[in-house]
This record gives sequence, structure tokens and C-alpha cells, in this order.
Amino acid sequence: MPLYEHVFLARQDVSNQQVETLTKEMTDAIAEGGGKVVKSEYWGLKGLAYKIKKNRKAHFSLLNIDAPAAAVAEMERRMSIQPDILRFLTIKVDQHEAEPSVMMRKQDRDERGDRGDRGPRGGGGFRGGDRDGGSTFRSRPPREGGGFRDGDAPRGPRGPRPPRSDNPGSEG
Repeated sequence: MPLYEHVFLARQDVSNQQVETLTKEMTDAIAEGGGKVVKSEYWGLKGLAYKIKKNRKAHFSLLNIDAPAAAVAEMERRMSIQPDILRFLTIKVDQHEAEPSVMMRKQDRDERGDRGDRGPRGGGGFRGGDRDGGSTFRSRPPREGGGFRDGDAPRGPRGPRPPRSDNPGSEG
């Protein structure tokens, strides 16, 4: 049978227990279709990058599924009817990961330390500060003739304007 990874987002105002109930309902739908859910993970309540159906946060949940396509289609149909589910995504994969998903792995912050692996950060860049090699900006030498094109110098105040034509909409 084909293997799938399925992630769904539940509304922020439902409880963890309700999310587990939703997961159980979808697991039962897969079992009715002749498949099985290999692994189920609850990722928690996380902030969204943008509002989805007026929600800024959502409960994330992952299901690793081993089921025929018809069972997955039936589960997706049920999810689309369910008002507590904001979005879902099902992807066909070659094999499931044996270890916990990336979202469940605890990042070892002791490895990085206090961001000491970035080297000296000094006051460089656009924030000012002095650099070891000095500034790379070199000013351009002044042009001949005071910097005006074709040797034109500023003429001072302009002369009087030419008189307007009587027909305001016409050119020329």
C-alpha cells in the first residue's frame, strides 16, 4: 500500500483533548478503508505566518499513514467537512521516518552556545564602528569645471516665462 504523511491544523480555540478526538476519528476513517496509521504526533499550538479563517494560531498534528488512496480520499473528505480543521496536507512518500519528526526533535541549544560560533561581531556594517581594514568607500575626485556637465555653470535666477497661449488644452 502507498505511504503518506498527513498534517492538519485545528482551530486555536479547541482543546488538546478535542484535537486528540479529531486524530482518533481520522485514524478510524483510515482503518475503515483498509489502512492503518503508523505514527501520530501532536506538535502543539503554534503561531501561523498569516491568518487562516480568522485564526492566528493552530494545533498542528501529523499522521504517518499506510493506506490505499481511496481511504486517504475519504479521510480528506471528512476533514473538509469538519469545521474545527483549518487546513490539511497529504503527501505521498517513499518511506516513513523511523525517528521523531523534525518538529518533535529537541534542538540541542548547548551545541551552539551563546552564538559564539559566529565570530567577532563588532560594530561593522551600516551601524558604524571602525573596521580593521578601514572603509572600502572611496570618494570620486571632483570633475573639471565645477561638476556641471558640458562646462555649463549655474546661471542664477531664470528669466521671465513666455506668455501662455489662449487655448489651454492645445500644445504648441
